[in-house]
Amino acid sequence: MIPIKILNETGQLKSVILGIAHSNGPTPLAEDAYDPKSLEHILAGTYPLEKDMVLEMDAFNLVLEKHGVKVYRPELILDYNQIFTRDIGFVINDYFIKANILPDRDREYAAIQYIVDQIDPDKVLIPPQEVHIEGGDVIVWNDYLFIGTYSLPDYSLIQTARTNKAGVDYIKKMFPHKVVKAFDLIKSTQEARDNALHLDCCFQPIGTDKGIIYKEGFLNVADYQYLRDLFGAENLFHITRDEMYEMNSNVFSISPKVIVSEKNFTRLNQWLKNQGFTVEEIPYAEISKQEGLLRCSTLPLERM
Repeated sequence: MIPIKILNETGQLKSVILGIAHSNGPTPLAEDAYDPKSLEHILAGTYPLEKDMVLEMDAFNLVLEKHGVKVYRPELILDYNQIFTRDIGFVINDYFIKANILPDRDREYAAIQYIVDQIDPDKVLIPPQEVHIEGGDVIVWNDYLFIGTYSLPDYSLIQTARTNKAGVDYIKKMFPHKVVKAFDLIKSTQEARDNALHLDCCFQPIGTDKGIIYKEGFLNVADYQYLRDLFGAENLFHITRDEMYEMNSNVFSISPKVIVSEKNFTRLNQWLKNQGFTVEEIPYAEISKQEGLLRCSTLPLERM
């Protein structure tokens, strides 16, 4: 059996499912893009090449293994994007929850089924169909569960809205002893600089008491204020609209002291170092063109 346990976003990582970029398939057609940033690069002819994304994921894998992390990978599906494992499942406490994702992406979950089969079946939760929820919208923080959502009436028309009210209600029902706080996020299908695809695109806790945040990513300023009050203004690194676009909040914690970050995040990385973090800087700018970065590429299974 594979043990699972996630109590927060930064505990010492023991095991993780890291996506793969091999056989990623051809550049999608514009009408098949899932998000505005991918669309932007498809139209500009700058959509990332498989060989470059493989190099970036290999660099990530090396850092994880250097820190003693057990790394699982999905089974390979030919000509299919399998980079963003965060979307397809997540762990809360000692439960693995299957995410209900866009129907076109169902095969991604099948590719990690061999891993899920090694988890205690009593600890695997499969939400009902009306529950929409993706792992990028779920942030586990000790007694709190932060969930990104979109609750406006046009939810069904917004392709970048991935977690609905039923998703929030399901998590509340399954984890009644947690403080479940939902955050409505800004969404755009056309402008990536105005689209918080998931909660981790505009907020992520780091260390034991700090966080990276983009104030304008929240539909309601009161939700931003909630996090500001909880963490303290002095403990939050505020990113700009362009830094949100480049995915600065989507770094990945290996431990409370070690963070994997994109090497071009100059301002953020310097701040992290000034706060006493060890920053493992790797290239990940090509993968970011698909509106996902380091956290998006991981599905942590166990932290200490």
